[in-house]
Amino acid sequence: MTNNHSERQLERELEAPASFTSPEILYNDLIRSIYKYHPSDDITMVEKAYQIARDAHKDQKRKSGEPYIIHPLCVAIILADLELDKESIVAGILHDVVEDTVMTLDEITEVFGPEVALLVDGVTKLTQLSWSMDKVEIQAENLRKMFLAMAKDIRVILIKLADRLHNMRTLEFMKPEKQKEKARETMDIYAPIAHRLGISKIKVELDDLSLKYLKPEVYYDLAEKISLNKEARKAFVNDIVEEVRHHMADAEIASTVDGRVKHFFSIYKKMVKQDKTLDQIYDMFAVRIIVDSVKDCYGALGVIHELYKPIPGRFKDYIAMPKPNMYQSLHTTLIGSNGQPFEIQIRTYEMHRTAEYGIAAHWKYKESGSGQVAAGDEEAKLSWLRQILEWQRDMSDNKEFLSLIKSDLDLFSDNVYCFTPSGDVKALPSGSTPIDFAYAIHSAVGNKMVGARVNGKLVNIDYIIENGDRIEIITSQNSKGPSRDWLKLVKSTQAKNKINQWFKTELKEDNIVRGKDMIERYCKAKGINYPDLNKPEFMEKVMKRYAFKDWDSVLASIGHGGLKEGQVINKMLEARDKKLKREVTDANILDGLEDMTNKVPAAKKSKSGIVVRGIHDVAVRFSRCCSPVPGDEIVGFVTRGRGVSIHRTDCINIINLQESERVRLIDAEWQQAESAENKERYSTEIQIYANNRIGMFVDISKVFTERQIDITSMNVRTSKQGKATIIMTFDIHGKEELTRLTDKLRQIEGILDIERTAG
Repeated sequence: MTNNHSERQLERELEAPASFTSPEILYNDLIRSIYKYHPSDDITMVEKAYQIARDAHKDQKRKSGEPYIIHPLCVAIILADLELDKESIVAGILHDVVEDTVMTLDEITEVFGPEVALLVDGVTKLTQLSWSMDKVEIQAENLRKMFLAMAKDIRVILIKLADRLHNMRTLEFMKPEKQKEKARETMDIYAPIAHRLGISKIKVELDDLSLKYLKPEVYYDLAEKISLNKEARKAFVNDIVEEVRHHMADAEIASTVDGRVKHFFSIYKKMVKQDKTLDQIYDMFAVRIIVDSVKDCYGALGVIHELYKPIPGRFKDYIAMPKPNMYQSLHTTLIGSNGQPFEIQIRTYEMHRTAEYGIAAHWKYKESGSGQVAAGDEEAKLSWLRQILEWQRDMSDNKEFLSLIKSDLDLFSDNVYCFTPSGDVKALPSGSTPIDFAYAIHSAVGNKMVGARVNGKLVNIDYIIENGDRIEIITSQNSKGPSRDWLKLVKSTQAKNKINQWFKTELKEDNIVRGKDMIERYCKAKGINYPDLNKPEFMEKVMKRYAFKDWDSVLASIGHGGLKEGQVINKMLEARDKKLKREVTDANILDGLEDMTNKVPAAKKSKSGIVVRGIHDVAVRFSRCCSPVPGDEIVGFVTRGRGVSIHRTDCINIINLQESERVRLIDAEWQQAESAENKERYSTEIQIYANNRIGMFVDISKVFTERQIDITSMNVRTSKQGKATIIMTFDIHGKEELTRLTDKLRQIEGILDIERTAG
C-alpha cells in the first residue's frame, strides 16, 4: 500500500448527502464512489438494480416527503464507501423491494442470481408473523432470521448496518415514541454489532445518533459545552500535532499526524462509568500517528515518551494483544507542556483501515461472489456470531434469547485480558471470575473445575480477574459439576449459557422420571386412563406442537417445569377425540339407527350448565371456595348427600385432597362454550391488592358500572403501611368477561395485583 493512497484513505468519511438531494444526483454519486475503488468494474448490474428499484418504489414517499428511492440509494452509497463488492451494492439498492413492493424474491433470483437474492432475503424483515406475538417476540424473530443469514453471508449485516445508519440519519421525521424505540434498538443491538465487527465509522455515528434521540438533553448539553472552548482546544491540539510532526521528521519516521475531539457518546460513556463531569474528563481529544510498519509504531512511541511525560498505568498495547474485534493500536496518555493531559494513538495504515472499516476491510470477495470467510484466522474473529447461533438452536424462548443478545452485546462492558498457562490471551468481560475463564477455554474444563490458581497462588472461585493475570484451572474427574450459585458469580453470557445447558442435559434423566410421574398423577386425579393416551400418534401431536424431537424431551421439560402436565394431556385428549370422530363409519350410524327406538331420550339441557360424565340428572352445586365460571377447567366432587360440588382444578381444597378422597373426583365440563349467547350469570370472587388513595373505590366501581356487573359483596382491609386488600364478589357470564374486567382494573392507578380466590 502506497503512502499517498493511505493518506487519501484516511481522509475519506462515510458520505452523508444533504437532505432532499435528487435521486439522479445520488445515483451519479454512487457510480463515482464505485469507480474510486473499482475503476474497471462493469456497472450494468448496478444500473439495472437502480431502474428496477426506481420503478418498484415509484409511487412511494418517505416520512420526509422525499421519493422512497432516495433511501436505498443512500444505503448503497454507504456500502460503496465501505468498498464492498457490487453484489452487496445491488442488494443495498433492492433491500426494500420484497418487503414494501409487489416484487418477489423469485424475480430477484431470476434477474440477479441466488447470491443477491440471499442478501436481500437476509435483510428483509419477517412479515408473516402471528398477531398474538408481542413487539419483543417479533423483534427477536427478526433478529434470529438476520443472525442465521449472517452466518451464511456476513454481507447481510453490513447491508443492515448501512440501512439502519441512513434510517437514523433521517429519524427526525418519525414520531417521538418511534424515534426512541428505533434509537433504543440501535444502541442495544446494531451499534454493538458494528463494534464487534470493528466498523468504527458506522459504530460511532450510530452511537451519537442514538444518544441524540434517547437523551437529547445530554446530547445538546455536550454539544454546547464542547463548542464553548472549541477554539482554545483546537489551538492546543494543533500545537501538539505540529510538535509531533516535527519530531517524527527528525527521527526519520514517515508518518501522518492528525488530531480530533472524541465522539459525544464515548465522552458520555466515560462520564457515566467514572461518575465525572465534563470538566473532569481529561482525554477528550486524541492525536493519531499513522506510520508504515509495526516497527515504526514502537519507534514513534519511544519518540513520544521522550517528548512528553506519560501518565503511569495509562499505556495500552493493542498491537501485541488485539481487541476481539481485530482493533490494533498503541494508546498512551501524556501530560502536555501546559499540564493538560491528552491521548496519543499510534498505528499502521493497515491497522487504521481495520479500525475504521473492521470486517469490511478484511473480507475478500471473489468476483463470482462468496461471502464466506477468507482463509486465515478471520473465523476466530466471529466466534461471538457462532455463540449467538448456538443460542438460537438451544433456545425456544424469544424473550430470553433477546435479553441474552443484549447482555452479550452490552456496549458498556469493557474487557479484561488474561493469560492461559501456555501464554494464550483470553479477553473476558470486566468483573469476570476464574469460572468465566474456565468456560472460555472449554465447557468440559468449566464443568470439571474444582479450583484455580492466579499467578501461581490459589484463589477463591469468586476472585475478580485483573489485566495481565496468568490463570490455571484445577479440574477433577470426581467433580459433581457446576453449582447453581455459579450463575450469580459469572459475568460472561457464554459461561451462564453453558452452566444452564449442563443442568438441562445432566439432570435430564431425573427430569424424565419426575415428568413421567407427574403426568401419571395428573391423569389419576382427573380420572383419565393414561394408557389410552400413551400412544405414538398422540405423542406426535404434542411433540409437533411444542417443537420437541422425542418424547423423553417432553417428559424432561415437564420435570424441570418448562411444560405443564395439563397442557400435554389436553393436547393428547384433543388428538384422541379427533381420531374417534373420524372413526365413526356408515355401519356405526346404521347400527345406531336400529337402536334408536330402544334408547332413552336425550338429556334435557342441564339447569346448572354442567355435564357430569356418567351421571344423568344429578344435583349440582358450585363450591364457594373457588367460585368457578364458564371457561374455567373444572372437576366434580361427589359429596355425601348433597350431589356433586363443582370446583376449579386449581382450587386449594382439590389440590390438597387426601389420596383416599380422590376416588370421589369425577369429570365435569361446561355444557355450552363460553359465548355471547350465554345468558346465565355465575358468582365469582377476586382479591385486589392496592396502594390506598382517595378516589380508589370510585375508580373501581366505575369499571363495574360501565360493564353493568352487579357487585354482591365487598370487604376492605387497610394495613398500617397504606396497603389495601379488597375482596369483591360479583356475578359474571364467564372467564373471558372476567379476564377483560381484571385487565381494565389493572390499569387503575395504585393497583398492585389482582388474583382469584382459589379456596
